[in-house]
Amino acid sequence: MSTAPGTPGRAQDDTPGGAYADTVVAEPLATAHLTLEPLRVEHAEEMASVLADPALHTFIGGAPADVDALRARYTRQTAGSPDPRTSWCNWVIRVTDEGRLAGTAQATVRPASGSGLAAEIAWVVGTPWQGRGIASEAARALVEWLRGRPGVTSVLAHIHPDHGASAAVARAAGLAPTGEWHDGEVKWLLPLDR
Repeated sequence: MSTAPGTPGRAQDDTPGGAYADTVVAEPLATAHLTLEPLRVEHAEEMASVLADPALHTFIGGAPADVDALRARYTRQTAGSPDPRTSWCNWVIRVTDEGRLAGTAQATVRPASGSGLAAEIAWVVGTPWQGRGIASEAARALVEWLRGRPGVTSVLAHIHPDHGASAAVARAAGLAPTGEWHDGEVKWLLPLDR
């Protein structure tokens, strides 16, 4: 992959045969209190302790991953989607003044059902950092960054109906519930003005 000239955050597929696939690529993002760093495999060691609380899996299922499992997951995520029409953008969330990682954020960007691109966002903040507005600040940063990506026409999230904290994060980022359900979760949506 190479960066398309003059287009930060987008890349050109340099695969043999000259096929051009326009993709969205995670970039460093900064807010008043946070730095969102593009995910690297090396983040696994610190993130294993950040994500170690089993309570984080109440709504999403599963159990905390150990360092080796996170390394394997991050290796897959940083390699990118096997579907050239889909971009996986993954970040770790660093609390700037503490210098510590506090969670993750992600955007999966793919063709929308109509036209343009839809970006599905998600976030996880470790238990010790919850209740400080970190997830809301990170989600707002993602939405603003996605707003600047050409072709992205909507941002969505799927949230468990009993997860009030995630609903508050989605609302703070400008998303609203749609009444549509998918796998037991409510679809939240923010159409982007284009």
